[in-house]
Amino acid sequence: MLKKFAAEALGISDIGKILSPSDYNKVEADDYVMHEDDEKIYFLIKSRTDEYCFTNLALIHVDGTTAISSKKTLRRYDYYENPISNVFLETAGTVDLDAEIKFSIGQANLSIDVDKKQIEQLKDLYKTLIRIGQISRHNNSCLEFSRRSLETATAVLDGAKLEGVAIEENFEKINNYAFNWQLESIKKYVVKDFGYVFEKYINN
Repeated sequence: MLKKFAAEALGISDIGKILSPSDYNKVEADDYVMHEDDEKIYFLIKSRTDEYCFTNLALIHVDGTTAISSKKTLRRYDYYENPISNVFLETAGTVDLDAEIKFSIGQANLSIDVDKKQIEQLKDLYKTLIRIGQISRHNNSCLEFSRRSLETATAVLDGAKLEGVAIEENFEKINNYAFNWQLESIKKYVVKDFGYVFEKYINN
């Protein structure tokens, strides 16, 4: 605790601030948002060294690592490829300066300190991340079930002898049906755009 106070007094702490939408175009992360593909910023946390930009499609992390170096690393985590899990929110105590949100996105484990005065906004992000994680897990389960169902049906059809149908024609029909089934399953269960979730929970 004393370290936090000392860091704040010396100006070396890295507590993030949640920015308002009017300031989104002033940050570095905005340069990496794919506006051309209708990607939109919904939530943005900026600290002295880092930016955490939550869009409808991905989390864009501009990682400054330390304030000593001007070099930065850009990391992009598309939600559909990097499921969100293990979401935790630590509210601030009486003498704490910050609240903290922690979560895993794909293989990355992130922990973000935010000014405790903005805890209500951070709660909105917490609910959003929880919901995106729930939707992704449900859709992945449905997609896996669909794949197994298709494999079973294909195996049965492949072993069946269709009266008056050539082997080549039989294979082509099964292959085309399987391809179309899988394509429709992917369209239905692989969600890339979570803008509707942000719009439901984020109130900024």
